[in-house]
Amino acid sequence: MDIFADFTQRINVAVQTVLTHYEAGDVDLSRVTVEPPRDESHGDLATNAAMVLAKPLGAKPRDLATRIAAKLARDPDVATAEVAGPGFINLRLHPGYWLKHLAGLLAEGSDYGRGAPTGRKVNVEYVSANPTGPMHVGHTRGAVVGDAIANLMAFSGDEVTKEYYINDAGEQVSVLARSVFLRYREALGEDIGEIPAGLYPGDYLVPVGQQLAERYGAALRGMDEAEWLPIVRDAAIDGMMAMIRDDLTKLGVNQDVFFSERTLHADNGGRIAEAIEDLRARGFVYQGTLPPPKGQLPEDWEDREQTLLRSTEVGDDVDRPLVKSDGRYTYFAADVAYFRDKYERGFNEMVYVLGADHGGYVKRLEAVARAVSQGAAHLDVVLCQLVKLFRDGEPVTMSKRAGNFVTLSDVVDEVGRDAVRFMMLFRKSDAPLDFDFKKVTEQSKDNPVFYVQYAHARCQSVFRQAEGAGLALPDFRALDAGALDALTDEGELALIRKLAAFPRLVQSAARAKEPHRVPFFLYDLAQGFHAQYNRGRDLTHLRFVNPDEASISLARLALVKGVATVIASGLALVGVDAPDEMR
Repeated sequence: MDIFADFTQRINVAVQTVLTHYEAGDVDLSRVTVEPPRDESHGDLATNAAMVLAKPLGAKPRDLATRIAAKLARDPDVATAEVAGPGFINLRLHPGYWLKHLAGLLAEGSDYGRGAPTGRKVNVEYVSANPTGPMHVGHTRGAVVGDAIANLMAFSGDEVTKEYYINDAGEQVSVLARSVFLRYREALGEDIGEIPAGLYPGDYLVPVGQQLAERYGAALRGMDEAEWLPIVRDAAIDGMMAMIRDDLTKLGVNQDVFFSERTLHADNGGRIAEAIEDLRARGFVYQGTLPPPKGQLPEDWEDREQTLLRSTEVGDDVDRPLVKSDGRYTYFAADVAYFRDKYERGFNEMVYVLGADHGGYVKRLEAVARAVSQGAAHLDVVLCQLVKLFRDGEPVTMSKRAGNFVTLSDVVDEVGRDAVRFMMLFRKSDAPLDFDFKKVTEQSKDNPVFYVQYAHARCQSVFRQAEGAGLALPDFRALDAGALDALTDEGELALIRKLAAFPRLVQSAARAKEPHRVPFFLYDLAQGFHAQYNRGRDLTHLRFVNPDEASISLARLALVKGVATVIASGLALVGVDAPDEMR
């Protein structure tokens, strides 16, 4: 049901017949593309076939284009095939083709645009916030972007696992444990005073301290730190992950796997050691020193021999330390072991959704993928820029509960999950985002999520109006193109052409890992639908429901059903509800 894939095949067939004129052997057609023309007035489809094939055939592009266009003009679904510029071919399709496409859309229903199984096993890792507190608004954007990417890839035919990497190893969780221990002492009635610098001050740790007091009484207070620290650390991580899971659920994010970093460090880092030795056996690990980096020296730089990954051989800027001179593993060593674990679980494509502050990690992670998988697995890193919160143009103050930031829960509670998810995607992820609480709750065209949801609700209102006028709604899936012949208005055909772009839109958004394309498309579709609805207010013969013209009303109701189907599918991909009514 992808018109672009359909006409790519038709154009390739036309090219093959033209090749006999040039006495050509096998010709690579992989660079032949079919796309919407830049200017809609030029037609419905455009192809570069002549442009990319002229040189290998030793032909002039326009001459080749003329021959290909003549073949395409004989296609019964092609109204015109015209050569433009240096050799592009613009196609305009007969209205009947669009009606057949709408009938096919209705037959497929919610599966319209779904890709065939690709055989790719994909791991999308996102959020992965340190379990040291509730999720803040920065995590929110990464959560929504990652979830939408996973949805898109699954809809496009990939087998997708959604994963959260729990950073539960390292000093930050010890700091968390000491912070919780203070709250435990507070729960026992002790005046702990002001939270010392370097510890987490947020009130969200109070319940964890209270739970420890209920479970252990005063027993922990009598222990040395070496005894109570692991007990409190486990309780703190469990408490924080329960809070994080609740936050994610509130946002509509439900991940399949929560992977603990501590499992990599268990048994004296056995799994990390295995990963390093595997790479050493293949020549990627060596003992050596690194030159000092330009500019300010990082805290972990050492002018001594270390165990290094030869990452420059696989695309990185510098080789990376795996084991410090004192024998401790670097954080990067855990990254290597983690990727190896994913690869051994059978994933051949990995997507990491990270904050923009991790931009410097992209090359090293890509290098790890090449080294560990020997080029058999592909890795993509998607970066998410910061979110700035406003209320009616004024910056939003920090959350008292969290201590120093606005939580995900705060934002969802105020404006709702749908507004948060849609607006977090209504800009490309690598661009900064301003989120205004007032604007995202307005009921106007200027609020994209309202405008799109209202289009779906209006579709349902049209169906209720039809039933109220005594028109029985048909089984839309069973309609054939002949029942749609009454759709002759240019506005109606323009809507069908817009609907027909959805399968290609989903596939391209999934490949590019750019979920923002979906809400943009939905906004444009909603705009076209609202415009056609409003035309019917002024021109009664264009109304969707006219009891005196049952056959015309049936065709227009089928068009409305197509719009509702695609809007609902698109909203589902971004994790937003498609309401039947707006309240």
